[in-house]
Amino acid sequence: MDDPYRLLGLARGATDEEIRAAYRRLAKQLHPDLNPGRRGAEDRFKQVSAAYALLSDPQKRACFDRGEIDASGAERAPPHGFGFGSGRRRAGEAPRADDGFGADDLDSLFERAFGGGRGGRGRSRGEDMRLEVQVSFEEAARGAVKRVALPDERIVDLRIPEGFEDGQSLRLKGQGHPGRGTAPAGDALVTVRVLPHRFFQRTGNDVFLQLPVTLQEAVLGARIEVPTLAGPVTLSVPPGSGQGTKLRLKGRGIAGGDQYVELRLVLPERPEPELASFLEGWTPRHPFNPRKGGIER
Repeated sequence: MDDPYRLLGLARGATDEEIRAAYRRLAKQLHPDLNPGRRGAEDRFKQVSAAYALLSDPQKRACFDRGEIDASGAERAPPHGFGFGSGRRRAGEAPRADDGFGADDLDSLFERAFGGGRGGRGRSRGEDMRLEVQVSFEEAARGAVKRVALPDERIVDLRIPEGFEDGQSLRLKGQGHPGRGTAPAGDALVTVRVLPHRFFQRTGNDVFLQLPVTLQEAVLGARIEVPTLAGPVTLSVPPGSGQGTKLRLKGRGIAGGDQYVELRLVLPERPEPELASFLEGWTPRHPFNPRKGGIER
């Protein structure tokens, strides 16, 4: 993968908010749903998502900035060989002594010299393995089982619970690095990244959707088919609905939450002479000034 900062169009000193904003902008441009059949856009979307996953994790970003991991998240070889005389340690390692020589180094030396660890111990639990997986908005909302390839090429099934949120982690017990001797393996810690949806947005367990309506539907009322996570449903738009009117679909959100539909008034694309003529001769029975309370600047 290329430099994650370059992929997101950012400088190395970018703030967390700038990283999030850059990702959202690029994700909307490159999402496969908006670019059907464009293989290049899909590949770039995956690269942008991977870059965001690295830079949005403070620990991984710090390791990348220090040159300890590459853009894919893989560790780089230490610059000083075996590690003597270097006080810097990688994220997740045990604290080292003042001379930079750590507990793991001692275990390794004793094992090679005497066939076991310190005090005759020849076993220690395997290290945890950390990775990330991307899921769609629907998979996170409704729950899913994802097949995940571990770095050692093993394939495991990851069960995503209903209502899972972006950035949360799941633990696969015993699926990490193997232990020493007869010790148990470590765990695989999987961070879940939820891809943005083309239409839906989420706040807690509620889902929000903007629904375009015509002037006729807003004024006279209508019954309109609306998408939900469980499939389309029919929504009744009350007569006299205006721009920004919010309607609730109870229980149609995530894990028992609701779905809110905000009406967005869309005028005809082409001129409608009859409508213009009617409005020119129309005198409202109840005149009002929509700007009476002032407008935001």
